[in-house]
Amino acid sequence: MIQATGLTSSPRKELPPAVDDVSFEAHAGRVTALLGAPGAGKTTALRLMLELQRGRGITYFRGRPLHRIPHPSREVGVLLGDVPGHPARTVRGHLRMLCAATGVPARRADEVLEATGLVSLRDERLGTLSRGMDRRLGLACALLPDPHTLVLDEPARGLSAAENRWLYGTLRAYAARGGTVLCTTADPKEAARIADHVVTLERGRLVADQTAADFSRTRLRPRVAVRSPHAARLSALLAQEARATRRSVEAVHEGGNRLCVYGSTCADVGEIAFRHGIVVHQLADEVGDMGPGAGAGEPAPDQQVPPAGAAGEPARPGPGAPPPADDTARDPDHRPGTPAGEDSPASASPPQKAPDASVAEGAHPAPGVRSRRTARTRDTGAGLPPSVSVRPAPRPLRPLRYEIRRATGVGTGFLVGAAVLVVSALTAVLLARAGHTPQSRLLAAWPRELPLPPAALGAGLLGALAFGDEFRHPALAADRGTVPRRLGLLTAKLLVASASAAVLAVLTVGCDAELLHLVYGREVVEVPADWLPLSAGWLGLVIGCACAGVLAAGVFRSTTAGLAVVVAVPLLVVPLVHKVTEGPAVRTPVPLAARLRDGVPLRWPFGGERHLDAVLHLIAQPVGGALTLSLAALLCAYVFTGLRSRVR
Repeated sequence: MIQATGLTSSPRKELPPAVDDVSFEAHAGRVTALLGAPGAGKTTALRLMLELQRGRGITYFRGRPLHRIPHPSREVGVLLGDVPGHPARTVRGHLRMLCAATGVPARRADEVLEATGLVSLRDERLGTLSRGMDRRLGLACALLPDPHTLVLDEPARGLSAAENRWLYGTLRAYAARGGTVLCTTADPKEAARIADHVVTLERGRLVADQTAADFSRTRLRPRVAVRSPHAARLSALLAQEARATRRSVEAVHEGGNRLCVYGSTCADVGEIAFRHGIVVHQLADEVGDMGPGAGAGEPAPDQQVPPAGAAGEPARPGPGAPPPADDTARDPDHRPGTPAGEDSPASASPPQKAPDASVAEGAHPAPGVRSRRTARTRDTGAGLPPSVSVRPAPRPLRPLRYEIRRATGVGTGFLVGAAVLVVSALTAVLLARAGHTPQSRLLAAWPRELPLPPAALGAGLLGALAFGDEFRHPALAADRGTVPRRLGLLTAKLLVASASAAVLAVLTVGCDAELLHLVYGREVVEVPADWLPLSAGWLGLVIGCACAGVLAAGVFRSTTAGLAVVVAVPLLVVPLVHKVTEGPAVRTPVPLAARLRDGVPLRWPFGGERHLDAVLHLIAQPVGGALTLSLAALLCAYVFTGLRSRVR
């Protein structure tokens, strides 16, 4: 179950907090609706519960706050806003990547695709999905690790009536299996129809905490739905009749030929229309919203007083009441072929304890009526993927597998690599034609006028994309839409970025040498005598730029910032290091490797002093020293931000 206590958002400038001292509970085996008009604080309350927003209060998920749960994705499945994923990634690729992030087998992606009806769209890109399919994919991502709790922010927003029925049937089946479901909605009628418990927010405060039956009886106003080609005239006649009889009747024109009449009955409206010769196409009792201006002066949870015009329980459609003719898209309560009263908004009640007593498609027994099986009852697990039987231990995140799927799931990295090879080859040909360029710079396509070669810039961009794209399109659901500060994930990103940079560096030199050989002959691409230290320096430069891009993007949460830090190393840090190292205080005739060898009593095995001397020689260069210093500073900053987020 969920226990939210004292949720209060941080105060805003000259405005009250968006959520002020909200406390409620959502029990297992039930669907709980968090109801409120736009701006009432529903989304803010969810973000406070999930620790995505700073504020006061605490939320317990089965007795533990989210930051005390080792693997949050196994406990809470979340859908906030649109599906957090790169628009160029495929549906199946996105789910398989999340399988590696949450530690479930890759076949789980296919099971969830089948359960949510997305098998035919498995190869579609996320950016091409419709609103309904996007919502299905969001629910699939939430169900992927088989969590105990679902927290959904307006999951039915923008869906059609058929998609609504599928969604709410899935949520009902999930709750019937013993899960906890908390979803937000702005439609009171929808809340009464789908939920077992309704928590109402108004201007950031809790105004009602009721069962769905009590909510329908005390806070929803019964009304008469009328369709007539003379709706305006009928509205005026109803107002005139109400003034004459001194009754509180309100007729609301909802557009077109539809009227909603509060405080009257079908018989009274029909008699008025008959006496004045007005044709009526529809006349039916309904349970509507909380009425115009219901937010002001609403009864408190302990003062459940029926609003004006409501006499006892709201009326439900009779056996002969016709459904709306052409308003099914606007009125999700209408279901073709549903018996009258079976799917009424007032017919919501808490779920039965028996596991086989759930009614599919979101239908609930009427208040006070004993639950019974109908022809529409299905298996409680229908429409849901099977439970995850075997979980890997102890850690769910498989960082290296996740990072490989993330990097290869979109074509951005391949396009960057191809662009680097083309630019490097053209630059090498132009440098060879101009002459006066050392062979090492010629093969690397590195003009003296540029701070970095194209391969180093491309590697830095690939490294920056490793974190930048995740902050722009959050993919890891394990930490509620943010990228977790885990050293294992950072290590995987550094390894993948380093491997990609090494491949890019080798391909760049190979392509440049091949093109120069074809254009100018063999003498231009002769192997230099000191090829080994040159190769080590070249690989170190490209790999170092890639790692700097990864760390900078992780610290500053932006791809642009990551690439800017890579460019800033030769432009800003190199002159500073060069100026410091050339000072008279640091000049010494003894090499650093010799000083280390003399200071250590044991000799270096296998001639290790020669390798150490080569490494230190690379670091002693201005570019190498600046890159090493930058990497150390970025790593410390990354660890510091991770520790700070944990303290918060």
